[in-house]
Amino acid sequence: MRNTFLYTVFISLSFFAVTSCSSDTGNNAEVIVDPPTYGDAMTTQNAKTYMVDANATNETAALFYNLKRLARSKFAIGQQDAFRGFYQNAEGSSDLKKNTGYDPALLGSDFMFITDKNNNSQADNFFYKEEIKITNDVKAAYAKGMINTFCWHLREPNNEDSFYASDMTSEQKTSAFKSILPGGANHEWYKKKLDKIASVVLNLKGSKGELIPIIFRPFHEFDGSWFWWGADFCSPDDYKKAYQFTVDYLKNTKGVHNILYAFSPDNSYTTANDYVSRYPGDRYVDVLGIDNYGDFNNQGQTGANKANAKLKIISDLALTKVKIAALTETGYRVTSAAPPITDWFSTYLYGALTSNSIEVSYVMFWNNNADGYYVPNNAVSNSGDFKTFAAKSKSVLVNALPKMYEMPK
Repeated sequence: MRNTFLYTVFISLSFFAVTSCSSDTGNNAEVIVDPPTYGDAMTTQNAKTYMVDANATNETAALFYNLKRLARSKFAIGQQDAFRGFYQNAEGSSDLKKNTGYDPALLGSDFMFITDKNNNSQADNFFYKEEIKITNDVKAAYAKGMINTFCWHLREPNNEDSFYASDMTSEQKTSAFKSILPGGANHEWYKKKLDKIASVVLNLKGSKGELIPIIFRPFHEFDGSWFWWGADFCSPDDYKKAYQFTVDYLKNTKGVHNILYAFSPDNSYTTANDYVSRYPGDRYVDVLGIDNYGDFNNQGQTGANKANAKLKIISDLALTKVKIAALTETGYRVTSAAPPITDWFSTYLYGALTSNSIEVSYVMFWNNNADGYYVPNNAVSNSGDFKTFAAKSKSVLVNALPKMYEMPK
């Protein structure tokens, strides 16, 4: 997410088939049945061959398989910082749970504070405290059966003060991204940041000692130029090299095998060729994502149609490549100056996620904070619109999420 307000405040058996109602207002009850033959070649036995990591843990392979299967009939609903970001500081349950009675199916987190230069791993250090809170939230989400995703607002390698290109000098903008590539002046710096991520991810463990799978999307929204890794500041080839190095280093050098890797531009593309212009290759990507706020920014049905067309592109690519398609970030932020849009969730967003036979595994809303919200709690005027959206037949919160970390028998 690019808006500058975001971090000023610290920011079954085999297939999930659901009895469907004639209307879109089902109760999310899951009925597990024997599956029909799935349209692609993936099976429980060969799922790892379609993943980035052929040595992925069993739980990570199950997550990949089950997300792919879920998209045939439903999509999971998530929110960034759901356990920590509350509208008007109304702490307690997640705002989503205040509204619906259930937590989201996904929790979004960020490696930003974890890899901050000021994190000294001391108990009294602010950034280390944030690391502990984040990792505890990940473990709590996993224990609930939720899915965990991580983005990374990595600060630029020169002063490490900001991830926004607008805060950098012209020379820094030109050189920063190339400097983290192998042979670059800041390559060792970048490896140390990845070392920290590896250490944290390898210590995310469930109650039985198993590694907790996460979805990681490095260098997101790269087609815009608000971040220092944006399109104006690196060539397509350099972008691919950095993404590939990131995956290879974590997987092969550091031995991290509990990550699914997501590729997520913003919404600038209009064709499949545009979408893959910086694509690092099937060997490096598990999730084909899109971050899309613009098409939903008070554009009504026209915007929803544009969003659906872009989701259709990645859905089709995911079917061909046997990958997962996802709306990796979205939302419309309601504030005192920006009132809710009538039926934004239940009509525009839901239609964009379900029209034209697309298969999208999940949607992630950005975080709530004291001054605004993306997901309404139970005390605001559009709470009913979200509740209607969450109760529709293809929507999934944690209460209706199948067992994501077990491969169907």
